[in-house]
Amino acid sequence: MTTIARPLITVTNIIWSYDATTKQVNVLLIRRSDAPFANYWALPETALRTDESAHEAALRLVREKIGLALPAVHAEQLATFTAPDRVPGERALALSYMTFLPQRPQLVSGNGANDAQWFALGRQPSGTFTFSHQKLQFHTLQPNEYLRDQTPTTGLAFDHNWILTVACTRIANKLDYQPTILLILGIAFTLKQARHIFAAFGHDEPDNSNFLRDHANLFRPTGTTTRTGVGRPAKTYVLTV
Repeated sequence: MTTIARPLITVTNIIWSYDATTKQVNVLLIRRSDAPFANYWALPETALRTDESAHEAALRLVREKIGLALPAVHAEQLATFTAPDRVPGERALALSYMTFLPQRPQLVSGNGANDAQWFALGRQPSGTFTFSHQKLQFHTLQPNEYLRDQTPTTGLAFDHNWILTVACTRIANKLDYQPTILLILGIAFTLKQARHIFAAFGHDEPDNSNFLRDHANLFRPTGTTTRTGVGRPAKTYVLTV
């Protein structure tokens, strides 16, 4: 048995946004240009610096790579991933965070990446979540698929398919008491927009009145309305949790 004195520590960021045109939840993936896993798609990562917390590192990554300075509430810790075989070569631990962008900025690939794209969230009848961009599609995993055989077109780098699996499960399980994923809708949102997010993670709601009744403790009306299409302007709400 060998003790690891200084394992590499990275902050892996699941960055969520919302496409108002397609009404789809999106996650940011980058295509790596460096080994290991060169030309594989992956979640954005950054090395943890000596003068910052992991939470600060997650927000710094968004500020440096996307140009958005977000308040601390827009990031939350997901889990720590420490499997010995998650990274080839030097042992590396991933502190994973989810970051919720209130807007969907244009992407520019940075150092260590040759592409960056928004991948749209989908859901299969089996309950598996998919992430699609043009002809590419990646999906969440079952426990026995944790580190299955991968190619650049069938799997993400490292254990990032599994990290996305944990992220989607966490969001789905928290919708009824702490739906922070709604922060991707911006400062305020309509009930219809919130229902789209809930439905994307498998929680379908029949109509606005039942949705508001079931989640009245989560939303506070702003007293203003917005026009999102034909018909009467819709009331807007903010999160109270």
